[in-house]
Amino acid sequence: MSRVGKKPIPLPAAVKIQIGENLKVQGPKGTLEVPIPEGIRIQQTGTNLEVVRDSDQHAALHGLTRALAANAVQGVSGGFTRELDIVGIGYRADVKGKLASFTLGYSHPIEFLLPDGVDLKIDKQTHLILSGHDRQLLGQVAANIRSLRPPDPYKNKGVRYTGEVLKKKVGKTGATGGKK
Repeated sequence: MSRVGKKPIPLPAAVKIQIGENLKVQGPKGTLEVPIPEGIRIQQTGTNLEVVRDSDQHAALHGLTRALAANAVQGVSGGFTRELDIVGIGYRADVKGKLASFTLGYSHPIEFLLPDGVDLKIDKQTHLILSGHDRQLLGQVAANIRSLRPPDPYKNKGVRYTGEVLKKKVGKTGATGGKK
């Protein structure tokens, strides 16, 4: 049996659920829907949610559905955060409402429109804190921001996740240039 799938999901008091074709999770941070695949059932027992599969043919979807449901419950009750760092001389970010502006060494500033449900706070112009209730959307926005200037393996400049370990490569040495 799936180790992830059989763990119950604790429901906080502020979270309301509706079980139908989809699992609808509503809480103080927002509302999310989780699709329930065929052969998987979700049952509420007291203050817990349990994900049950009909047969072993649905084993692959068992743990996935439980993880998606747990992420939805945690997202609408507490939310998620992702942190990014901007490293490089002159690299910085600024946010006004839903529009983030990045100066990343290109000839022009890059404008990035934040989707609904994702908030951005900036500390010291180089530390970005993304927060939201949808884990998948938050991770995608963080990846899109990182892709504006991925970390360079030679100079370690660019946008990276906080705590991301980079392997610095050794550059060329110009000692032997082929001249005699």
